[in-house]
Amino acid sequence: MRVYLPCTLPALARMAAEGELGPAPLTGYAVTPALVEWYVSGDTEELEYVALTEAARASLRMLAADRADGVDVAARRVVVAAEISDGLITAGVDLEERGRVRVAESVPLTALAAVHIDDPDAAGDVEAALDALPQADAGDGDAQFTVDGAEAHELQWYATQEIPDLLSS
Repeated sequence: MRVYLPCTLPALARMAAEGELGPAPLTGYAVTPALVEWYVSGDTEELEYVALTEAARASLRMLAADRADGVDVAARRVVVAAEISDGLITAGVDLEERGRVRVAESVPLTALAAVHIDDPDAAGDVEAALDALPQADAGDGDAQFTVDGAEAHELQWYATQEIPDLLSS
C-alpha cells in the first residue's frame, strides 16, 4: 500500500543517514476503506492526493513541534511516499482523519517511492501558517485561513535519488 508519511528536512536527513524512517510506530496517510467510503466520487489518484494533503498538514505540525523544541528547521513541508506491506498497516477509525494509518515498523529507505517537498517560494506562506497555528487551533477563523494558505502551494515531487540534492540545498 502507498503510504504518505509526514516528515521534515531534519528527519529526512536522519533517514538518509540511518537508512530508515523511524522509530515505529509511525503515523501516515493512505487510501483507506474509510477514505474511499467518505470520498465516494474520487478515483485512486484523487484519493491519493487527499492522503498526501493530510500528510502535508501533519508535516506542518511537525515543523511547529521542532521549532517549539528549539530546532532550526526550514519552513518547508516534507512528505515521503513509501510502499508498505498491508500487514504492517493499521487503519485509524477517527472520522476527522479517515486516511490516517499506523505503520508498525520503521520504514527502510528502499521502500520510498518519492519525496514531496515545498518549493522554496512557499516558505513565506508556510512560515505564516506556522505562526498562525496556535490561534487557528484555538478557533480563530482568520488564523485558520492563513494556515490553509500553505495548502495553496503544491508539494514538488522528487525521486529518491534526489534526496542528497534536497538536503544540500
